[in-house]
Amino acid sequence: MKTLDTTSMLSRHLDGHLTAVQALLDQAHVVQEMADAWITALAAGKKVLFFGNGGSAADAQHLAAELVVRYRINRRALPGIALTTDTSMLTAHSNDYGFETVFARQIEALAQPGDVVVGISTSGTSPNVIAGLKAANECGCVTISFTAAGGKDCAALAKIAFKAPTDITAHAQECHLLVGHVLCEAVEASLSAAA
Repeated sequence: MKTLDTTSMLSRHLDGHLTAVQALLDQAHVVQEMADAWITALAAGKKVLFFGNGGSAADAQHLAAELVVRYRINRRALPGIALTTDTSMLTAHSNDYGFETVFARQIEALAQPGDVVVGISTSGTSPNVIAGLKAANECGCVTISFTAAGGKDCAALAKIAFKAPTDITAHAQECHLLVGHVLCEAVEASLSAAA
């Protein structure tokens, strides 16, 4: 078996990661808009709903957990829901109606005007994320998309579009989680100060 040069792989990955992460400062205004939306909704007793596929589904679940449990400080639980975790609902809907509307159906059931809905799709073209964002707009939610640089359809549908400054999926996902953590920190700082 050939020995891999993981040091070079690590160095290459870090170069791409750092380039993308440093470029996030150019989108500080978008991060502020998202933070304001989350804080406004949560302070008003609304919730934040997250969804995506694959790695983006994992990010949805991760960020919902940060809201419900905590990010850095002990505080009251906040209503964050990942629409990617209920296997009975996901499989029943996909079996009976198809996978394309699996998030839209949950938005129809759970979302209320003023809630924040975060659709995560690095390509920006995932049909079920697009359908979920459309349903959230129809429900009067504040829609946010997390995509890679292209953004495409998801970015066009969202009231606030965050586009990670890279087209490399792995680096876009790294940016999504980093920015998600910044949003969680902003929420905690704001709501703790108001308590």
